[in-house]
Amino acid sequence: MNAHAPAGQSGTAGSSGSILKQSSAVWAIAFACVVAFMGIGLVDPILPAIAESLRATPAQTELLFTSYLAVTGIAMFFTSWVSSRIGAKKTLMIGLALIVLFSVLAAVSNDVWTIIGFRAGWGLGNALFISTALATIVGAASGGTASAIILYEAALGLGIAVGPLVGGLLGSVSWRGPFFGVTTLMAVAFIAILALLKSGSLEKPTPTKLSAPFRALGRPALAALAATALFYNIGFFVLLAYTPFPLGFGALGIGFTFFGWGVGLAITSVWVAPMLTARMRRTSVLKLALPLLALDLFAAAVVVQSPAGLIVCVVIGGLVLGVLNTVLTECVMEATDLPRSVASSAYSAVRFIGGAIAPPVATLLADAYSPSAAYVFAGVSVAVAFLVVVLTTKVLRRVDDGEEPERVEAEAISAGEMA
Repeated sequence: MNAHAPAGQSGTAGSSGSILKQSSAVWAIAFACVVAFMGIGLVDPILPAIAESLRATPAQTELLFTSYLAVTGIAMFFTSWVSSRIGAKKTLMIGLALIVLFSVLAAVSNDVWTIIGFRAGWGLGNALFISTALATIVGAASGGTASAIILYEAALGLGIAVGPLVGGLLGSVSWRGPFFGVTTLMAVAFIAILALLKSGSLEKPTPTKLSAPFRALGRPALAALAATALFYNIGFFVLLAYTPFPLGFGALGIGFTFFGWGVGLAITSVWVAPMLTARMRRTSVLKLALPLLALDLFAAAVVVQSPAGLIVCVVIGGLVLGVLNTVLTECVMEATDLPRSVASSAYSAVRFIGGAIAPPVATLLADAYSPSAAYVFAGVSVAVAFLVVVLTTKVLRRVDDGEEPERVEAEAISAGEMA
């Protein structure tokens, strides 16, 4: 099918079958994904509490996100190399084990810089797990690529929704509570994957070169999507990581605010994004959603002194982010003929590096100028992401092609199973 396929066929690749008809192994990975993404938002409600308890500045506490995301991003360049040598199951379990270890160490720490260091170790485990989980779900889930990505994004949305709420509930008792909560849930996920994911159900991995993700970014389409994700993720993490400070709420108030944000993200990831891509080209959806997110962030800059206004911007942001997450992930999986694990590693690495930049820069801008400056920075970054999509539309033609021939889809799924 050519690049000018009818809009109604865009985004439906491999979408036959029900998203709910999956093996126990796929559900085990999806559950672990929920917990992994809970780890991102779980810390959000306790940032002010950590700053107060450990006598840390807001900029220092924002480094809890930066160390985590920076290590996650850098390590993701190498996850496909690791998983292609030891297999998906071992890579997933090592990642989960590292998250359990470093979340416990963070929970018992009494110094903000020590916690920042342990969050970096947590990020290493997160990189091994998340990148491998996406490729494994795409390879193992029934219903084709589109259903697998929706399942993955549903796990992401649910984790991001529940994470702040659990963080707020546990954080209202002690800032250490959310760290212990992650430890417990990740241990459960480790046992579930150990018991339910059979190594024999996955094809023997074919080793990839260490340079593969770096070379993958030489593909124009993947490079364009990675650049888009870098700037888009700045907006994502300014909204998530900086907003608890101008809101001025306690842990529970922040938790409920970002629960609403996450619910909106989950709903649009699972239902609205597929509806839009069934009627429009994927690049058209990106060109619609990115300006909406930029406008929402600029609105947050205007109403930053009003908690009610900021809550509205946060929830609206979640609704738009859900669409963008799903559509960008679909684009990455369809943009090249590279193995899914390699494409996922390269794209995710750049994406998380963008997230690592956002929190400290937003805080420094807010301190130097005003809280509004953080959201202006976020809005401008998302506007840049929009310009990248507009300027690279021609190289992104493949992501608008619609359904792939069955042979190509089968080969792609097999590549994902080798992750």
